[in-house]
Amino acid sequence: MIRFKPGASRRVPPRLVSRALTLAVPTAWGAAAVAYRLTCPLARDDTLGARLVSSAVLCAIGTGLVMHVRRGLLRELRRARRIAEAAQSVVLRPPPPRVDGLAVAAVHLSADRGARIGGDLYEVIATEHGVRAVIGDVRGHGLGAVRTVAAVLGSFREAAHDEPELAGVLRRLERAMARHLRERAHDGHDPALGTGDTAAGEEFVTVLLLEILPDGEMRALNCGHPWPHLLTGARAEPLARTDPLPPLGPFPLPSDLPAVPCGRLLPGDALVLHTDGAEEARDAEGRFFPLPEILTEAARARPPTPQSVLGKVLAALLRHSVGPLKDDVALLVLRNERHARHPVPELRPCARTTADPR
Repeated sequence: MIRFKPGASRRVPPRLVSRALTLAVPTAWGAAAVAYRLTCPLARDDTLGARLVSSAVLCAIGTGLVMHVRRGLLRELRRARRIAEAAQSVVLRPPPPRVDGLAVAAVHLSADRGARIGGDLYEVIATEHGVRAVIGDVRGHGLGAVRTVAAVLGSFREAAHDEPELAGVLRRLERAMARHLRERAHDGHDPALGTGDTAAGEEFVTVLLLEILPDGEMRALNCGHPWPHLLTGARAEPLARTDPLPPLGPFPLPSDLPAVPCGRLLPGDALVLHTDGAEEARDAEGRFFPLPEILTEAARARPPTPQSVLGKVLAALLRHSVGPLKDDVALLVLRNERHARHPVPELRPCARTTADPR
């Protein structure tokens, strides 16, 4: 049996109330203008003084209408920004300050003015398989790239816990990217996304997956992304120098995906993961940003905390760049603050191929 509450049918939807209140002020201003025109003797007087008074009254009414519309637009803009910031914080959420004994700090600078995220992505998660981190760079920037960032990060956050091997995580990311590209090709290009969007057939993402075990042992899989820098002692050096795999999107990955051993992250050492926007920023003379030199200076600080490393790099990057950034920049810093309970072997050389210039 269906029962109706008394008076339920008389309730006015809140949206109608809000719309009525929005229209009340301009209606009142318009009524005041009509009443002045019909009832005030000055409105029918043709003398110069009366015309000046009438013009001032109508100008005040017009100004009131404009200010009311302006306040409404600003209110809607602030509401849209709050919604966008909430959505962006879910997609590219800030990492916790500590993850399983590792101090963590991250920053992202978007090339799109007014946006907080763009085509760069990062995440770090503590799992039963070790601490796993990802950093990536989607071709292009803007709202179109945000969709790809959401697809890749969503897949990583699930696969990092489910897959026992790093290669399995990368396979899941590859399938998620392929699914995303198929959906975009099926839906077609949305003009509302703007000119920063990239065609589905031309889109790709560079990705670096990193795994840090409890004893500091590191393994990585790199799909076309810059290698991280290891800050150890008073120097900064690339984590590895092997040739990377192709980016996700345009080409399938090879059947065999062996993780690259990258030595140990000793207590007190830090690791800096970054996107190519940090390396390719140019100054007024066209010179690239000297990221290795800046990281070497940051490594000399004792201790090189993630916050101090980020501050050093960002300050130097903003001094170096001319005008707004041309590409998104993402930095993720991990520092080992675990206490070693047993002697740790010396840092082994990272895997190198025969193409290594050294």
